[in-house]
Amino acid sequence: MDVLKKINKKQFSSVYLLYGTESYMIQDIKQKILANALNEEDQDVNVSSYDLEETPIEDVVTDAETYPFFGERKIIIADKPVFMKAKPDKLPFDHNVDALQSYLSNPADYSILILTAPYEKLDERKKVIKLLKKQGEAVACEPVKEWNLDEWIQTLADQLHIHVPKELHELFIREIGTNLMVLQSEMEKLALNLGENGVVTKELAEEMLSHSAEASGLKLVDAVMERNLSRAIHLYKDLLRTNEDPIALTALLASQFRIIYQAKILKQKGYAPNQMRQYIQAHPYVIKMAMKREQYFTQIELEQIMNQLTETDQHIKQGRVEKNLAFELLLYQLINIKQASERIG
Repeated sequence: MDVLKKINKKQFSSVYLLYGTESYMIQDIKQKILANALNEEDQDVNVSSYDLEETPIEDVVTDAETYPFFGERKIIIADKPVFMKAKPDKLPFDHNVDALQSYLSNPADYSILILTAPYEKLDERKKVIKLLKKQGEAVACEPVKEWNLDEWIQTLADQLHIHVPKELHELFIREIGTNLMVLQSEMEKLALNLGENGVVTKELAEEMLSHSAEASGLKLVDAVMERNLSRAIHLYKDLLRTNEDPIALTALLASQFRIIYQAKILKQKGYAPNQMRQYIQAHPYVIKMAMKREQYFTQIELEQIMNQLTETDQHIKQGRVEKNLAFELLLYQLINIKQASERIG
């Protein structure tokens, strides 16, 4: 966000390193630099793009050092700098990294060099990366955290000139997840429907937002939690219309209930939500939702539910029962476990 604010104020660095697996963020920052640093005419002649799996870095440096033929500034984009990885990919040529390091010590003031490294990890020990972070602007483009999504929703809404009330942010997170590319696409869809300065309502969001698999799984969990069989069947029918397979849905429910079970056990042992992330392989938002739901189930109920899910999965895969019927029966059995437990209690 800080980098975008500087770019929007036309405060540019001579060199940018955009690294990480969040492709939306990398593309967004690149586009913002292009839009703010060059007018449309200059973009046609003063932008060069290189694939560093095909072009040596010294050729890129030579381009960056060459004065632009038209205008006062040029932009050079170089993708996939494999020499920044701990184990660089083998290429038919060697990169002269010294040439880049020499350039970084005195970059041309008429060029903006953008290096995009779509890798999960870089070798932070390498001199070239240390120089990039010292002399340029290094931006970690990692998957967005749940606690940053409010700011991203607001930023995208401002860009699209629509208003998303704060109370709807959790609905967006629940339905879409944390993929910024998907979030942007869904926001654009709403903006087209609303027009400029339109306000998103809960009804419109629920109608138009595409649903993530995790969101569907949580809704089914809630239907079981509420002992609402008709809602559970209705949700299942909706998922069938989107070509979801009962085997995959069984696995999805099992995943959600497993996280709820783990959250319950860890909570009993005194773990805080942030400590649970070390043991539960799930997004913080999913853990947060599991913490809300675990209190509605006893440990015995969750164990019985997990056993029922395992049994249904085996029956479907062994062909002992037709899979659509098996899943509907599973929903009935899960709700019955909850009801039976409450009757005994």
